[in-house]
Amino acid sequence: MAGKRSIFEEVAAPPQKAAAPLGGMIDARPKGARHAIRGWLIILFLMVAAMIVVGGLTRLTDSGLSITEWRPVTGAIPPLAEADWAAEFEKYRATPQFALANPQMTLAEFKGIYWWEWGHRQLGRAIGLVWAVGFLWFLLRRQIPPGWTGRLVLVGALGGLQGAIGWWMVASGLTGSMVSVASYRLAVHLGLGFAILGFLAWYVLLLSRSEAQLMTARRGREARLFSLSTGFMHLAFLQILLGALVAGIDAGRAFPTWPLMGDSFFPADAFYVPDGQGGTLPAWHAFFENPGLVQFNHRIAGYLLMGFGVAVWLRGRKSAHATTRFAFHMMLLMLLAQVGLGIATVLTAAHLHVAITHQIGAVLLWVLILRARYLSQYPVAGSIREGTQ
Repeated sequence: MAGKRSIFEEVAAPPQKAAAPLGGMIDARPKGARHAIRGWLIILFLMVAAMIVVGGLTRLTDSGLSITEWRPVTGAIPPLAEADWAAEFEKYRATPQFALANPQMTLAEFKGIYWWEWGHRQLGRAIGLVWAVGFLWFLLRRQIPPGWTGRLVLVGALGGLQGAIGWWMVASGLTGSMVSVASYRLAVHLGLGFAILGFLAWYVLLLSRSEAQLMTARRGREARLFSLSTGFMHLAFLQILLGALVAGIDAGRAFPTWPLMGDSFFPADAFYVPDGQGGTLPAWHAFFENPGLVQFNHRIAGYLLMGFGVAVWLRGRKSAHATTRFAFHMMLLMLLAQVGLGIATVLTAAHLHVAITHQIGAVLLWVLILRARYLSQYPVAGSIREGTQ
């Protein structure tokens, strides 16, 4: 006869395995290939940075007008035979730059400037190809994280626009009495290049952490420091545009003295711009075409940038986060170096190596400003063992 079951028998039964807790909505969403996309964007970032440097060398060697046609696809093939070279040289001989500035240029010398411009355009084509292949790869595999498709499309769209603006810039130097491209068009071209570089750098920084980590980090954001670094970023961008105006008319060679411009603080005849017919152009042209005034504006903006940068650094060095403090220290060091390079560029009358180093310095400073700004928005908190100090 079976015994009666105890009312406490269930207590002795093996316990049920507890179900794993479900994550929140953020953790439940698919992340996509964040690290792979970050690596792809890093490659694009390095290519765009190289594009800016090569573009600077193209300008400093007066090579930008050597190719007189815009052929996005067929232009990838350079002249292969002497007859092809002769045809390209003949097109260049029809430009104002050849007639007014280089009438004695030989075919061998033309090849030297042609290769600079061809390399610059070829690098642009390579950037477009790397973006298109990468974007399609991640899109078709559905590996783009939520909310990132538009950002990646923006990078590609700006790159395509940059190509069109590049030709718009070159076209300005192929007619009339122009021996170089219009400085304001050069400023637009360079400014957009730095904007693309900035978007890429920011996206790389965002993808270095998960969305959950970014949301947690944002709770410790330093709003005042972020606002200051944002203002500093905008002033630095303005200085980049003013630097492009200097490069556009070779204003860096106009007054190879510092701290004065010649014998005075403000250049003589700063608002004088001849119209080529014995008269003068309206005063506003001087802000783009008078070498003295253009260089003066770049200098003054540099002083303002230096002062503002020190003020931002003084606030950044008080951050509660060691990584943020270090980022602002690096920003200040690069700012000091860039000011020194700017002075050296003036004193050497924009010597090729000094001038291009100054442009590379602008790229480095731009990225360091963005990184300091990012860390003021998304600080990296120290561990309990290491602390934040």
